[in-house]
Amino acid sequence: MTVDNSPAWLALNTHANKVREKHLTEMFADDPARYEKFSFRAAHCLTDFSKQRITATTLQLLIDLAEQQKLSQRIEALFTGEKVNLSENRPALHTALRQPADQPLLVEGIDISEEIHASLEKMETLVDQIHNGQWRGYDGSPIKNVVNIGVGGSDLGPLMTCRALSMFAPEHIRDIDIHFVSSMDGSHLAGLLTHIDPASTLFIVSSKSFTTIDTLANANTAREWLVEISGLPVELISQHHFIAITASPEKAADWGIPEKNQLHFWDWTGGRYSMWSVIGMAIALQIGNKNFRQLLSGAHQMDTHFRSASLHENLPVLMAMIGIWNINFLDIHAHAVLPYDGRLEHVPAYLEQLEMESNGKSVTLKGEKLNYATCPILWGEVGPNAQHAFYQLLHQGTESVMCDFIAPALRYQDQGEDLQAQHQLALANCLAQSRLLALGDSVLDDADNAPAHKRYRGNQPSTTIMFDSLSPASFGALIAMYEHKVYVQSVIWEINPFDQWGVELGKQVATSLLDQFRHQASSATDSSTEGLIRYVQQLRRENQQ
Repeated sequence: MTVDNSPAWLALNTHANKVREKHLTEMFADDPARYEKFSFRAAHCLTDFSKQRITATTLQLLIDLAEQQKLSQRIEALFTGEKVNLSENRPALHTALRQPADQPLLVEGIDISEEIHASLEKMETLVDQIHNGQWRGYDGSPIKNVVNIGVGGSDLGPLMTCRALSMFAPEHIRDIDIHFVSSMDGSHLAGLLTHIDPASTLFIVSSKSFTTIDTLANANTAREWLVEISGLPVELISQHHFIAITASPEKAADWGIPEKNQLHFWDWTGGRYSMWSVIGMAIALQIGNKNFRQLLSGAHQMDTHFRSASLHENLPVLMAMIGIWNINFLDIHAHAVLPYDGRLEHVPAYLEQLEMESNGKSVTLKGEKLNYATCPILWGEVGPNAQHAFYQLLHQGTESVMCDFIAPALRYQDQGEDLQAQHQLALANCLAQSRLLALGDSVLDDADNAPAHKRYRGNQPSTTIMFDSLSPASFGALIAMYEHKVYVQSVIWEINPFDQWGVELGKQVATSLLDQFRHQASSATDSSTEGLIRYVQQLRRENQQ
């Protein structure tokens, strides 16, 4: 029996028929204490679900569904190293990456906590060397620029976190500029190489397999640039200017990076869950080792809450189950993430990958085709900018959209009143937008007499997530909360959130097409692909004449 035919799912279906008839304005009128009932706090995060289209009965039925799917047991399986990634026959132990050193974790007889902290300590040593000017380029210059070369989780997580927490960089490391390169077309790298000093630049090549063509193409270009400018042997350049972060040390060594310049992690570390490992070296270089440990500590606080809290008060569980309510019972298949703090500008892009690559699945763990929806289309933007971009659709469009509003309660407390006033303006806009999305123009006097094109229907559900202030610890907790939300939803939907076979075939086909671009060879492809390749080849020939 699939989950959509189970007793708990069918009970929610029946309940949804009643809730669909009620508008959020009516729900707030019927229950003025909605905020007190539907807001929860844990691990730096206040999460308000009162603007979701739920009742107390809704939450209880959702918890019944979670219990039916044995969610508590599946949460414990995640933390204890069971092979929850069934298609690849391995555990998913990103939670272990932020576990304190004094908490051992045995997996198949090996204390992986000991290995994790040994790897982190080596990373911290390298970070200290760079911060202290002890790591030198080919002409003896101390490192001034660090370029993180990666793609997907090896790029998005460190990039997002460096941008969010850059203000926490200690004074003595402010002269180290952190750059990120991910685009396989070379556009990121080409622009960067024109204005950085090669002798004081260090490249971090982040790749679990060390075979990712996007990453290696950029790494090869960077190395050729250094060799050409310096006139030195490739071996010397690799020793002074490259660090490898990988689960495949042999392949990194084959590429030319010596073992002393390598940091290792493990195949059970999913790419989009890897920023907590040595993949986060760029973060440590940006904010310092101490603050990086605070980032891990905040995430671990959320882990502890997720593992131990009652399902009725568990933030990731409630966030996930309310998402399932919206998707599977209210037929809402679009999700906007709206941070009201410019430092969080990359959070929507990070969550796009986290959620859509994890739960964008259409078959069960048993390989059966699903007949119910899973992950929604997710996108977002910094809220004040988004207000001038796509809020028109949120307020008056034909699509139902669920929204997450994210903001710190306090900012600029040690700065001038003008900046504090600007933050209050951002918060006022955040709360105003969520209020209008929920209640529509019922908040205005005489709205019924407005022309149709000025009416706001409301009834768009949203969650507001606030933390006291942005810090490494609160940011770690926020990202961990979303990670656990994804896992909870996968348990309910009976899918695997830890593999991503959907991205593999495109890579294989792209590799096979390279011969056609290079050798003008014909192969059994479709007429569209062949026609487009011929067009490119023709333009190249004309350009060479």
